[in-house]
Amino acid sequence: MTSPVIAVDGTAASGKGTLARRLATALNYAYLDTGLLYRATGFLTASLYPNSEKISEEIAIEAVKAITPETMENPALRDEKITQRASMVAAIPAVRTALIEQQRNFAKKPPGDVEGAILDGRDIGTVICPEADYKIFVDADVETRADRRVKELRERGVDAIHARVLQDMRERDTRDSSRSVAPLVPAEDAFILDTTTMDADAVFATALEFISKRNESKA
Repeated sequence: MTSPVIAVDGTAASGKGTLARRLATALNYAYLDTGLLYRATGFLTASLYPNSEKISEEIAIEAVKAITPETMENPALRDEKITQRASMVAAIPAVRTALIEQQRNFAKKPPGDVEGAILDGRDIGTVICPEADYKIFVDADVETRADRRVKELRERGVDAIHARVLQDMRERDTRDSSRSVAPLVPAEDAFILDTTTMDADAVFATALEFISKRNESKA
């Protein structure tokens, strides 16, 4: 019997990561932040080729092969400049292909003594795990998301400028939603969770209610 899978997709700073981590803890699921795989790739393209202004497919694939567990734990992956590079490498079809197998293997065989797997990203419910038992798409208006990202950055000691963060987020939204491979769109059967006016506790409670109702409908 395969373990149940929860797919959490959504836009940047919508709260999907916070939600996915809380659900993983509450339900005893293994958790994978798939965005870190792309952040690690983007980070390594810069460190392996510091003088390269353009991320070629060759450079990006070499970066994918160089990812280690230590890379995934590097706090620099959360830097805003890496956020942009992650979005850039994610638009390269060969990079996505190289990382798909890793994500699917995690979903099929989650590590540890757990009840299931939860993956958050941008194409989990549409590409990585289209047969996921639960699909949640998290979103919020871009102004709210920019406010959240600025707050997060400033709490980490980064001197973030709201106008720049908002511009970068709009550019990323456009890039993610318009790319030819696995664009950022909700799965047809996803539960849409708009967090614009919700705090983290309300988002968590709403997601749990969705999962509970889905379980009842399967019974």
